[in-house]
Amino acid sequence: MRIIKFAKIYTVKKIYSKKWVKYPVTAFLILFAVIGFFMSGTYVAMKLKLTNDSGAIDQNDRYFQEIRDKYNQSFKISNKNGKHEDFDNLHRILILNKYAPQNAKYIMDAYLKDRNEVETRKMIFAVEMYLGKNKAYKNEVREYLKKKYNRPKKTIQGSIFDWMNISEWQDFKIACAKDKKLIDSVANLTGVEQRLIVSCLVGEQIRLFNSKREAYKKWIGPLKILTVESQFSLGVTGIKEQTAIDIEKNLHDPNSVYYLGDEYVHLLDFKTDNPTAERVKRLVDYKNHYYSYMYAAVFLKQVKIQWEKAGFPIDDRPEILATLFNVGYPQSKPKRNPRVGGSTIKIYDKPHSFGAIAYEFYYSGELYDIFPYKSKRFDWN
Repeated sequence: MRIIKFAKIYTVKKIYSKKWVKYPVTAFLILFAVIGFFMSGTYVAMKLKLTNDSGAIDQNDRYFQEIRDKYNQSFKISNKNGKHEDFDNLHRILILNKYAPQNAKYIMDAYLKDRNEVETRKMIFAVEMYLGKNKAYKNEVREYLKKKYNRPKKTIQGSIFDWMNISEWQDFKIACAKDKKLIDSVANLTGVEQRLIVSCLVGEQIRLFNSKREAYKKWIGPLKILTVESQFSLGVTGIKEQTAIDIEKNLHDPNSVYYLGDEYVHLLDFKTDNPTAERVKRLVDYKNHYYSYMYAAVFLKQVKIQWEKAGFPIDDRPEILATLFNVGYPQSKPKRNPRVGGSTIKIYDKPHSFGAIAYEFYYSGELYDIFPYKSKRFDWN
């Protein structure tokens, strides 16, 4: 029995002594021992909390704390004395735009989308952390803050244009929006900016949107519709019949100073043999105001061409274009310094000129969402 055990041990030792067995086995045993030691060491270190990371304090920690304390969940932008301080954010964004335009754009986009004053303020301060050593930026902010405390205590409530604060104006905007497709269609055919067309519509309609008028009480106000004139002037834009006739003639006369070109000749062609009746009928159509806008747009483009040929372009003068629309061809005499005016319109007993009303609407931003500004007022297709 002992001889057999000895023989087995001898055999194992003999096999282990061979290099191809000894080295791999030894390497395996050493590797296993190392792994075991590492795991044991890790276990002990975890028990003794030797692996805990103490962390580091961010250099802007104090700044973060100040923002947290100032803009906690209960913070609200103050409106003391009727003064809305949301413009502080906008001014800060304008300053940031000089030094970090990309970040300023992102902040402005977020502001315009959500109108969240507190979050906007936090976004601004997040960027300002990296502008702490920028003296130019800090000086601009400092100067702004000085001026901030010198602002008047009272601010104008509503629009600066007083006639836009009447309730009838809200009715007009609803009524006007209903004709957006018609106005867009006319603009596409004539190349006249929609907003410019609407500027002339405003001047004509606002005097009719009067709560004292019986017509306003009966259907204009309740139904939120535009007034269609049918006596001295025609349609929603108040085109006089003789003016309409002249507009049509100028489209067909290549020798006219108002001639627009061959592509516009057929814009106002008639479908019947009775142009007089058809002209009036399409302008006073209560359900479809298309031709009211078409005649207005063509007139605007014709006087624009007239003044351009005379060397006095008025493309950038909506108030002059509207004035000429109101006074008609006889008063359209190109010159260096044209005057703004036209009919005097009383709105709650306060006088306004037709041209001034058109100008104020055009640059007011009202109805911008449906009648935006184009890069060019004419031929923008």
